[in-house]
Order: sequence, then C-alpha cells, then structure tokens
Amino acid sequence: GLGTLGLVLGGVVSAAQWGPSGWLWWMADLLGMLLVTPVLLLRRPRRMERSWEALLLTALTTAVCVGIFAFPRPGSGAAHALTFLLFPLMAWAALGFGLRGAALSSLSIALAAIAGTARELGPFFMVDLPYRGLVVLQLFIGITTLTGLLLAAARAERRQAVELLELLATTVRAVHEGVLICEVRESGGLHTVFANEALCALVGRRREELVGAAPGDLLASGDGGDRQRLAEALREERSLRAEVALTRPDGTRVWSEMQLSPVRANGEAVTHFVATHRDVTATKELQARLVAAERVAAVGTLAAGVGHEINNPLAYLALNLEAARRRLAAEGAAAPEGVRDALSSIRGAQEGAERIRLIVRDLQVFSREGAPERGLVDLNALVPPAVRVVLHALRARARLVEDFGPVPRVLGSEARLGQVLLNLLVNAMQAIPEGDPGRHEVRVRTGTDASGQARVEVEDTGGGIPPDVLPRIFDPFFTTKGSAEGTGLGLAICQQIVRTHGGELRVHSVPGKGATFTLLLPPAPVQGAVRPPSPPAVEPSMPETEAASGRRGRVLIVDDEPRLAQSMRLLLEPGHEVVTTTRGEDALAKVAAGESFDVVLCDLQMPGMDGIAVYRRLQREAPALASRVVFISGGASSPEARAFVETVAQRVLEKPVRPDVLLATVEAVLEGSPPEEVAARGAVGGTRRGH
Repeated sequence: GLGTLGLVLGGVVSAAQWGPSGWLWWMADLLGMLLVTPVLLLRRPRRMERSWEALLLTALTTAVCVGIFAFPRPGSGAAHALTFLLFPLMAWAALGFGLRGAALSSLSIALAAIAGTARELGPFFMVDLPYRGLVVLQLFIGITTLTGLLLAAARAERRQAVELLELLATTVRAVHEGVLICEVRESGGLHTVFANEALCALVGRRREELVGAAPGDLLASGDGGDRQRLAEALREERSLRAEVALTRPDGTRVWSEMQLSPVRANGEAVTHFVATHRDVTATKELQARLVAAERVAAVGTLAAGVGHEINNPLAYLALNLEAARRRLAAEGAAAPEGVRDALSSIRGAQEGAERIRLIVRDLQVFSREGAPERGLVDLNALVPPAVRVVLHALRARARLVEDFGPVPRVLGSEARLGQVLLNLLVNAMQAIPEGDPGRHEVRVRTGTDASGQARVEVEDTGGGIPPDVLPRIFDPFFTTKGSAEGTGLGLAICQQIVRTHGGELRVHSVPGKGATFTLLLPPAPVQGAVRPPSPPAVEPSMPETEAASGRRGRVLIVDDEPRLAQSMRLLLEPGHEVVTTTRGEDALAKVAAGESFDVVLCDLQMPGMDGIAVYRRLQREAPALASRVVFISGGASSPEARAFVETVAQRVLEKPVRPDVLLATVEAVLEGSPPEEVAARGAVGGTRRGH
C-alpha cells in the first residue's frame, strides 16, 4: 500500500515536470500494476474443471485480437468496431472463471493491443498524433481491465452469497428441530414459505402441503389459549417461547416447544417470522405419568392416614354392636319378635363393620411408607387382602379362582410384596374386557416349585401380549394402555421389588389366550411349609356365659379415645371389673397409688405419654404388671413404633379389635397363657407379637 502510494505521488511529480509524456509514463505504470498484480497475487489454480470452455474462450479471444491488431491498417474504423467484441469475451472470462479468468484475459488483450500498436497496426496507432494514440490505448486497456475485474468481483461476491445461502438452507434442512419460515403479507396474514424435513416429520405432512398454507392451521383446534398468545406475539411483532399442541392428519396431537422470532429484512418492518419446533411429546407424557405416580403415592398416604382415623370409631362401633347383641341375646328364645328383629339387624351391622375392618386393614398393608420392614411373610395370607381390593371391579369382567398350595415363608416386606400381587391382579383384570364374566377367569395359584422357591401365579384369559411388546413390558413408562388406565410404571416397579427380594418375575403369554405372570421368591432360611389357608367360616356366636366362665379379673383400659374405652368397658364388664382412663400419666398414677390390676389394655399411640412410655415405666416400677400389658394399635406410623411392635414380647391387637378376640385375649392373660395360644383363639391376623 505504501509502495503504491509512493508510485502515484512520483507519477504526479513526473507528469508535472515532463508534461504529456510524463502523464503517459505514469498511466503506463498504473496499467502495468493493474494488469500484472492480480495474476501475481492469485494462488496456484486448481485443476481446470471446464477445460473445453477455457480452450474455446482462448481461441475466440486470440482470433478477435489477431483480427483487430494484426491485419487492419492503422486507424481503421473497422478495427475500432471490432474492439467492442472484446468486452463480451472479457465478461465471459470474468463470469465463467472468476478473478483469475478476468486477470489472464485482461493481460492477454493488453499484450495483443500493445504488440499491434508497437508494430504500427490496429486502431490505436495514429501517424500524425502518436501521443493521442497512446492515450486511447491506455484508456482501452484500463477500461477492459477494470470491467473484467469488477465483473469478477461481483461474480465472486454473488457466488459467496449463494454458497452461504446454500449452507444455511442445508443446515436448516438437516437440523433435528422443525423449522418453519413464514412471510408477512400486506394484509397482515402469514403464509408458509419454507418448512424443513424435521417439521414435516413432526406434523406428518409433506412439504408441499405446508408451503403456502397458514401456519396457524397446524395448531390443535382445542387450544384457544395457544392461538391467542400466538396472535398477540404476531400483532406486537415480538418473540414468543411456548409449548403448543400440533395436530397430525390422523387427529393425534404432538407437543412442541416453539420459539417464534421476527425477522426484519430491511432493518425496520418485520417481513418474516421464523418458528423452531422441538418435539416434547415424550417429556409431556413423562410429566403426566410422574404426576399420576405422585397422585397414587398421595392416595396411599391419604389411605394410611384415613385408615388410622377410621379404626377408632370402627372399633367402638364393633364393640358396641357386640355388647348390644349380647344383651339382646340374653333374652333367649322367649324374647319378643321386635327384639329378635333388632338382633338380626345388629348381626347385619356387624358383618358390615367386619367388611370395613378388612378393607381398612388391606389399605394399610398396601400404603405403608418409608423403608420396607423385613420379616417372615406368608404369601398364602397375603393373597386374600389383594384379592379383596380388586374383587368388586373384577366381578364385571371375570370370575376369580383361588388355588392355594403349600408355600414356604419368605423373608421380605409384606407391604411391598402385597403391592406386587395387587398390581398383577389389576393388570390381569384390565386385560379382560367387561361384559362377559362367565367366559373369562382370573386364577391365582400358590405353591412351591421344583427348586423349593415360593411360587405365586396370576393367570388371565384376556387377549394376551403381542410378541413384539412382550420384551418391553418391564421397561419404565412403557404401556399399551390409555392414559386413564396406566402409567407404564406398575410392572417396572414390580420387577424392581421382586429383584430386591432376590426373586424373579416371569411372564408367559399366547396372543388371544391370555397371559401368566409367575412370582418366584427364595424361601426364608429355616422354616416349614405353610399350609394353604382354610376358607373363612362363619364364626358361631360366643355363649353369653363364656366370659363369666373364666376367672374374674380387674382390667385397666388406657385409650385416648373415650368412646372406644367405654365400648371395651361395656363388653368386658359383665365378666370383669373395668377401670378406664384416657391418659398414660393417669394410668401410672393409679398404679403408683397402690391400685392392683390383672390386665392392662393400653393404646400404643396417644398424645403426651404413649403406650411405649407407659410400658417402659411399668417395666421399671411394676415388672409383674408390665408382663400383663396388651397393646392396642391402630397402625404403627413411625419407624420407632414399628420397630417396637416387631420386637416387643407383649401381645398387640390391631384396631378395630374384634370382640371375640378381645375377650379371648383377656381370658388368656388371666390364665397366664402364652401369646401364641391367644392368636389361636382369635381370628387370623387378630393378634400378633413381635419377633
């Protein structure tokens, strides 16, 4: 740059000193630089891809130059006219071969013109005015060279712009996100001018269907809020980021995260809008399933709390009904007809209360939270509660068949394994359509397999599982059900629970003939096989004199629910002396005051001093009485309470306590019988003791 500036300044000085000849030399130097510099600065050319075109251009340029500068007489008008043929050839070289072609063509034409003029031929040699001829020659060379270089520069700029546009178009087509470009019409409406392949795949339409259409047609018809937000953004010419529902031709919806951006092509008015769409359908489904799973967990927590609250009124309801039944039954066969009708009504109410007790107990089994407790689990005893939960809904679809066999106890969590059985039963029920229960059945079978493992099979006669679906049924969030029936988490959770117990969950299915899920669990280390449960029998009413046939004792009832304590007192008083209190502190005060008791019925969970604290104080202050404590529990909710129940040697009665179990327990304590004998006297699950 400095050298060129120095040359220009030197030329100006030379022209000022030498007059016209100085200007001619200066112009000649400039033309030399203009001609030779591009050729020297250009990089080594690549292999010519269009050699035939280059040869043709070279031949034509050579022929025209020979015709202009070799044969015509000096100053010929025909030669002047022929020089205009060099401009199209120069344009051809510049546009066809770029800057290199323009530079080489300019240099060739300049050399031919200089050579012809030097030989006193061509249109630029003037015998009488040689300086004028040189000026015209230099102007011709300058004009042709500049024309070629300008055309080559324009061609290079255009080619660069086209390559950039092609790169952008290729990039937009190749991105995984859908891209939609809309043009703003004069009326303010939009019409689509471009849609990439990702967007076509997202909405299930061909590009020809999208180009020219209004972009709002892709929005689902029911999403008025989305349309309103989009209309406001377009009217205010601002960006918008939102989740929108797009519709496919088959009516299905896909959720998209849309980013709308205005484009101001001229820097002022918005001429286009660009919308990018990212498919978030799977994410939305995942969020919906997680919400459903949280809802199920919340229902479980609610069931546990409600069950605990129901147990207290249910307990004194059952005890009051039993007390009323006993008093009415004392009238004997000679009782009036109204008394007998009342006695029948009470028996019906007792059956209803017993059903409520079983339902609440089953809900508590399947809704226990926190770390699962490990203990010996009898699968034969675990199946009936799970069956009772689904039996009402199952009756409209199929008949239930229970086939119990000898099965070893397993070491695990009763709540978690109960959850597995319940889920398998629900799946079996949902596999069978409603309306023909006589043709379908759900069979629950227990037993021991050849290797000694505990086995539970849940078999249905539904439509079965297709072979292409079978390998994926244990995958999280995979489901073939509608959103109202399944979240795709049930079987995955079951598989995880079974594996944590060291077991295996298998499935066998024949399309059209149903499916069988087999639960295999390793047996606990040392034990005997458990006999299958006997079918529940109708318990005979206890004779009214039975309670009085044993030893009469003094019973202390400690329960924070006054009505429950009163109900137990009414049931026990005909045969025993009963003292009630609602606070653990009051009970300890009575013992400290010297009052003697043969049995203590103590609620496990009470405000203030609970049953655990009362028992530990009695162990220190009255060990003999502590051995005659019977706990009554509405469900141990805290880890400490659960640990205490599992380890304490005392009897624990579950609320709502059945009247016959309560009477049998008091009699056993008075007689000094061990807790195992008490459990044998009561119903299954009526009493239990810690391990």
